[in-house]
Amino acid sequence: MIIVYTAAAAAAAYFAICFGVYRFGFYSPDRYQNDDYHIPEVLTRGPWKDKIREMISSVAALGYERVYITSRDGLKLAGRYYHTKEGAPLDICFHGYRGTPCRDFSGGAMVVLREGHNLLLIEERAQCGSEGHTMTFGVKERYDCLDWVDYAISRFGEDVRIILTGISMGASTVLMASGMELPSNVKGIIADCPFTEPMDIILTVGRSMKLPEGFIRHFAKAAARIFGGFDISGASALKAVKDTKVPVLLIHGEADDFVPCEMSRRIHEANPSMTELHTFPGAGHGVSFMVDEERYEELVVSFSKRVLEEDTDNA
Repeated sequence: MIIVYTAAAAAAAYFAICFGVYRFGFYSPDRYQNDDYHIPEVLTRGPWKDKIREMISSVAALGYERVYITSRDGLKLAGRYYHTKEGAPLDICFHGYRGTPCRDFSGGAMVVLREGHNLLLIEERAQCGSEGHTMTFGVKERYDCLDWVDYAISRFGEDVRIILTGISMGASTVLMASGMELPSNVKGIIADCPFTEPMDIILTVGRSMKLPEGFIRHFAKAAARIFGGFDISGASALKAVKDTKVPVLLIHGEADDFVPCEMSRRIHEANPSMTELHTFPGAGHGVSFMVDEERYEELVVSFSKRVLEEDTDNA
């Protein structure tokens, strides 16, 4: 009987740890997921908090159309569509972990609109206005990315030209999608501070918390499987980019202590002929735009023009 009680207690403790890991890393609560002005500490370590708030307000003041699709696992996913003109290229943007599109693209959205592109800001599953409570670090989000591309083609026509953009987890998501069967409408991908694969970033965060690597690896996988219903090893930006046929612009801050810049270097090295990497000295996580807005905009605009012009030349 003692053995039975001991085994039951051990099992209960195991599942309690798994649930705790799930709630900490994969669960998206309602509290902040709709708050554009909730700016995490990682974005406010420089002198930009007021500037970020001003940019958020500028995007929030723009009129947009609420759009929806249904994910392959039955979730209602939301987006915000900003129309510039008929026949313009479309930028589809994916925000970061526990982020919002207005906050994470408060600078980039205005760049896109100034260039005369139409814009679709995605609200990732389990965040903002999209259903669900589990974030999968790109594993399921990459399929959502494909479905948003299909939505765009169905709405705007078979000849719509698309650029996929992501920041942080959103950057890894679009890179993971790059190795899948993307329609030829997708002409380029812009990835700002992506991680190589989910376990890599989970281990990086775990090490910063002084947790043993074996503990992190085991319980992250178990928590994702048991409570999140997905395989944390099911997708990799690094592996996807090795086989991509879509040009990729990588941007990363050299002082990023959340998603190390080395991760973008590894992604670039995996397929140097299809990727270009630009790093920003002194920039932390997700703030390369703030550190050097002029250079950032020039890189994004020149890349977009080039991949769209190459498509016209090859038509």
